[in-house]
Amino acid sequence: MTTVQTPDTLDSPVEGAMHHGVLVCSPDTPLSTVAELMATERVHSVVVADDPADAESLWGVVSDLDLAAAATVRPLDQQTAGASAATQALTVTPAETLRRAAQLMTEHGTAHLVVVEPDGRRPVGVVSTLDLAAALSALRLEDER
Repeated sequence: MTTVQTPDTLDSPVEGAMHHGVLVCSPDTPLSTVAELMATERVHSVVVADDPADAESLWGVVSDLDLAAAATVRPLDQQTAGASAATQALTVTPAETLRRAAQLMTEHGTAHLVVVEPDGRRPVGVVSTLDLAAALSALRLEDER
């Protein structure tokens, strides 16, 4: 089994690794509702935005780690998504490379990027560090065959 990463791996487009669709809530959504949404949909983050169809209105991302931290302060139903979105909503397009996504995640200390249409307006998906890991391991497995 080889563990050498090929140059092509990180040069693949985000589109092949991302999850299509975006779970969005408004800034005034109680964190208890965000937690329920994450648990029901089995996701690790929810995007906070004024207008789900407009990337320019993105506030940030509430991650499962943000929820855990918030729960140590006071009950989640007393806190809002807008006040708890610790991670800035960073964006990439589907055509950008996994290398660029990894660079943005590393530079900003985030595990999730919002994928927006090429015109940069409408969110169409999310790519996470776990998606990157899956893409890297799948490509590595293909190289072994």
